Amino acid sequence: MEFALAALVGMFFATAVYLLLSKSVIRMLLGVGILGNAVNLLIFTAGRLTREVPPIVPEGGVQLVEPFANPLPQALILTAIVIGFALFTFLLVLGYRAYQELDADNTDTMRIAEPEHAPRPPLSY
Repeated sequence: MEFALAALVGMFFATAVYLLLSKSVIRMLLGVGILGNAVNLLIFTAGRLTREVPPIVPEGGVQLVEPFANPLPQALILTAIVIGFALFTFLLVLGYRAYQELDADNTDTMRIAEPEHAPRPPLSY
């Protein structure tokens, strides 16, 4: 099971890098979203996959009984999901606002600071 999830994490990372290298802002945003999910799945897989015993200390016990899933990665993932969703929402609004202002989705056509036919800056002073 861990091998299948590791392969899935690898596919997520490859897809995210491919999308992040694109020139379209929407593809870049999708790449950021997929990259966040890949990291969450990686942390989840690192926390051990088991369904036999929940990570709860039994009544009268002192410690967890083996085998159990580590609850710390699951708590980290819940926090990461909330932060990732907030970041994705901010980037989505930022991309939409840039599209409204510049009327372009391609990063090559979003050139206000560096127009395409502007003179080149000096190479040295």
